[in-house]
Amino acid sequence: MPKITRESLMTLETYAKSRKDFRAKVLEHKKPRSVHLGEHVTLLFEDELTIRYQIQEMLRIEKTFEESGIQDELEAYNPLVPDGRNFKATMLIEYEDIEERRVALAKMKGIEDRLWVQVEGCAKVFAIADEDLERENEQKTSSVHFVRFELTDEMAASLKYGVSLSIGVDHPEYRASQEPVAPATRAALVKDLA
Repeated sequence: MPKITRESLMTLETYAKSRKDFRAKVLEHKKPRSVHLGEHVTLLFEDELTIRYQIQEMLRIEKTFEESGIQDELEAYNPLVPDGRNFKATMLIEYEDIEERRVALAKMKGIEDRLWVQVEGCAKVFAIADEDLERENEQKTSSVHFVRFELTDEMAASLKYGVSLSIGVDHPEYRASQEPVAPATRAALVKDLA
């Protein structure tokens, strides 16, 4: 899958003019790419468009227009674009109450490694988490993780053929799944496969 380049990004001025429409397009695009696992875990499956939006937003917020700053954002975010044989996602652990969140994150240490995807007829593929930096310490896990699911050629071919896809988390303190995911979600994720 192609990476996002400096030349393909909008200038700050162009982005300011088109931001409202671009944002609406991206939010609609994200709907089938969001998978809720129970009440407190959401996976947002990233692709070129969602990451492009993140980069454009960061450049806008930080008012970055210098080449080195733009390159830094590209280097930080490009690894989150699927490469054609995997799914990449942002995992969010969400609790409105701060104290409830603190207790839950302490109990959920290691949850990011217990996320899985399963192509019908194949074994579960567990997530590879937080390759950019460690997001867990001795007391708790983070409320945000970046994960990757590596698929075999057989799994990718099966998904393209039309078999179902299930996604879940299997942690002693938190178990939830969608077996299978909705057809719109499956169709959106199949587009990430080369």
